[in-house]
Amino acid sequence: MNLLWYVLRRVAISIPVLLVGTFLCFVMVAGAGDPLAEARGRPGANIEAINRLGEELGLDKPLLVRYFNWLGNFVTGDWGVSVAQGAAQEPVYPKVMSALGVTINLVLGASVFALILGVLVGVIAAVRQYSIIDYIATTLAFILFSMPIFCIAIVLKQYAIEVNIWVRELGLTEWLGNPWLKTSSPENMQSDGFGDFLVKVVGAYLLPTLSIMAISFAAYSRFQRASMLDELNADYVRTARAKGLTSSRVIWRHAFRNALIPVTTLFSVNFGAVLTGAIITERVFNWNGMGTLLVDAVDHNDPNVLMGWLVVIAISVVVANLLADLVYGVLDPRIRVG
Repeated sequence: MNLLWYVLRRVAISIPVLLVGTFLCFVMVAGAGDPLAEARGRPGANIEAINRLGEELGLDKPLLVRYFNWLGNFVTGDWGVSVAQGAAQEPVYPKVMSALGVTINLVLGASVFALILGVLVGVIAAVRQYSIIDYIATTLAFILFSMPIFCIAIVLKQYAIEVNIWVRELGLTEWLGNPWLKTSSPENMQSDGFGDFLVKVVGAYLLPTLSIMAISFAAYSRFQRASMLDELNADYVRTARAKGLTSSRVIWRHAFRNALIPVTTLFSVNFGAVLTGAIITERVFNWNGMGTLLVDAVDHNDPNVLMGWLVVIAISVVVANLLADLVYGVLDPRIRVG
């Protein structure tokens, strides 16, 4: 019952946060200018028809009225239509969901792999503090931190070209494909069995996944190391050791659980950043996800698409933080009771 009340309370807190966030997004998008200005500036434009379209879209109404109209339609699944040149009257909802599916395929796997690998490396580095493993992990984390994500993506793309040449020279293209490591979004993922499917998935997702993973892994490993060191030096760990508990039991059953709480916070905050940061990776590897959608919407000042993009990102951040709150309650019951 306490857990149910805890969940309901967190959900209730998230709703006004989302409302305030959507309103601020709406104000910023509305302040970006007239979305029909490009159409009005074209030679031979039918100003009357454009003005009628503006009235149909509600652009002639006051800001608050427009916001509440948009909100009422949004919660019922009507996200409006695109007003971009060449895409007029195209529904926004399927457009955003299609792009979100592409981005989630990239980000979700990369985030989970980065978290698992970062946590494991951080724990090992803390347990073996000042060892060669600790120094290697620290050096790698600092290198990844210092490199912008677009730089990592471009370097990986260049090396992938060399690998593809090497695969072709060895005559492995019939098994791995030509090219094997895809430097742009794959068009066809049909396969002739599980093995062939696995090879194609690795070739298609390896480069963008590594690009997205790099900085997140560095952050998780450093946070986990610092958090684990704090726990290993805590009084309750010394007491557990004094009682004769094995080192592995002290580390994994006692210190590790508490050391996960700061990393859980980082993951929830970082997920939204990774989701938006995937824009760069998508552009480098030519994936038509949320990054391409955002760039096109900004280029054409397409308010409904921009609002759909912003709200999806806002909901993702709120949901990630809500899940983090729930994980806190599992890791430390005192948080749930409080």
